[in-house]
Amino acid sequence: MEELDLKELFQIFWNKKVQILLIILIFIVIGIIYTVGFVTPMYSSSTTLVLAGTESSSSTNTTGADSITTSDITINSKLVATYSELVKSKNVLRQVISNLGINVNEANLRQNVSVSSVKDTELIEITVSNENAGYSAKIANEIAKVFTEKVGEIYNINNVHVVDEAEVSSSPSNVNHAKDIVIFAFIGAVIAIMYVLIANMLDTTVKTQQDIEKLTKCPVLASIPIYNMEMEKLKKRGGKR
Repeated sequence: MEELDLKELFQIFWNKKVQILLIILIFIVIGIIYTVGFVTPMYSSSTTLVLAGTESSSSTNTTGADSITTSDITINSKLVATYSELVKSKNVLRQVISNLGINVNEANLRQNVSVSSVKDTELIEITVSNENAGYSAKIANEIAKVFTEKVGEIYNINNVHVVDEAEVSSSPSNVNHAKDIVIFAFIGAVIAIMYVLIANMLDTTVKTQQDIEKLTKCPVLASIPIYNMEMEKLKKRGGKR
């Protein structure tokens, strides 16, 4: 492909503006059809937990060997990471499904549960996604409840507290029509630009005086315009009438 200056490049794209716009519009339509017809709306609800000062779950033995006190466990990033994995454990999820009496596959539920910890804090956020907005909130709150109970059973401490309960979401978390349109429009623009550049590279026809000079390396001394005799005869006949 011969080198093109900015002016020539702009002219090439300008000449193909209709095709470029058409390709972009086609991809925008594809994006709308995809998001509306093929993406299942998922609703997400989140509950936030905080790891506060540890308290022994046994009221009669707070210093015994079987209990873990603040001197035994320091609430740090490692403990937060451990708790984050415990949230998605089989014991927790199975108990949640049993408590709510919902017909949800354990593996699918695990995939739709995400746990994140806020950096340099003792906060854990549990987010549940579900096709049913009400279910996502109920499951998230039940997971927080069961998880808190499991921590007490396993560590014999009570250091997990709910900060914010999950609320029913009114809009899908995985559908954003404006964002999808922009993404598909960008993809269409990239493909349109590639199409124009490739088409120009494969086009070997001579269109201008400059093309002849580039091919022959010789200056063009004169040019003869195309004269359409038939059109001229028709004009003359029309004038006589």
